[in-house]
Amino acid sequence: MTSTEPADVGGSGSSPEPVTYDHGEHVEGPLFHGTKAVLEVGDELVPGRSSNFQAGRVMNHVYFTAMVETAVWGAELATALAGSTERGRVYVVEPLGPFEDDPNVTDKRFPGNPTRSYRTRSPLRVVGELEDWEGHTPEVLQGMLASLARLREQGLDVIED
Repeated sequence: MTSTEPADVGGSGSSPEPVTYDHGEHVEGPLFHGTKAVLEVGDELVPGRSSNFQAGRVMNHVYFTAMVETAVWGAELATALAGSTERGRVYVVEPLGPFEDDPNVTDKRFPGNPTRSYRTRSPLRVVGELEDWEGHTPEVLQGMLASLARLREQGLDVIED
């Protein structure tokens, strides 16, 4: 994979078109998935696995993004929340079925989906691994973990899955 630039989902200067299960053909790659899991090219990420973000929760969707930065957060948070000191992984993926905007960020936190986050009930195939990504400083990561802890304490860490 040579390009890691984010996809131009909505065109220059315009707000992005909503992505629905019936309308996602305008989303261009590369697409990324950040995780703690060690995967190989050809492996498939599928729904029905444990959440990286809520203990005991089985996920109905697989989540991915068109932005490296968003995938980096996923990789870092997944490893940190698991209590691991290892570096997370950022994979280049291709959806094997329809997908939609991730309502957990699009509708709740970032209207218009500036994080270019999506979800699918279909598998994602790993087509490569991005190895040269830069993580956040320990202070920034701790700030994000503290923010997630506050949301949990307030009962606001709800994942619409």
